[in-house]
Amino acid sequence: MMFENIGTACIDGESTPWMPFSPYSNDVFIKYFKIDPVRGETITLLKAPAGAQLPKHHHTGTVVVYTVQGAWKYKEHDWVARVGSVVYETASSAHTPEAVSAEGEVITFNIITGELLYLDEKDNIIACENWKTSMKRYLAYCVATGVTPKDLSTFAA
Repeated sequence: MMFENIGTACIDGESTPWMPFSPYSNDVFIKYFKIDPVRGETITLLKAPAGAQLPKHHHTGTVVVYTVQGAWKYKEHDWVARVGSVVYETASSAHTPEAVSAEGEVITFNIITGELLYLDEKDNIIACENWKTSMKRYLAYCVATGVTPKDLSTFAA
């Protein structure tokens, strides 16, 4: 059967670069592991300095965030996610991420399905992030820095 031949792969964390999460922040960095055009999913690490805040955004799909280092929260919620915390975000949720770690930078592991619609102060859509914009950012960064891009549309070494 076909499913019995599906390979298991490991992507070395050093094999993909940290890059600025422009145009949203030059102080926040993102590392892509997978950019899946079929599922509309990205798998990333996000690194933010203490005190950083990203724009408010609305999710069209689900998001799972695991806190690797530091502490962060959403401006709209009372909880704080610390090392080892898992946050599950439902589709149609909107929030403003803030790095609240007193220990320094925050690193999160993120599995994002669908689009992130960035909002202004009146909740008007001002930008859209999805697998296409992620792939464009990754490839442009590779060209600009001389990094040989990996095929991130598959999960292979």
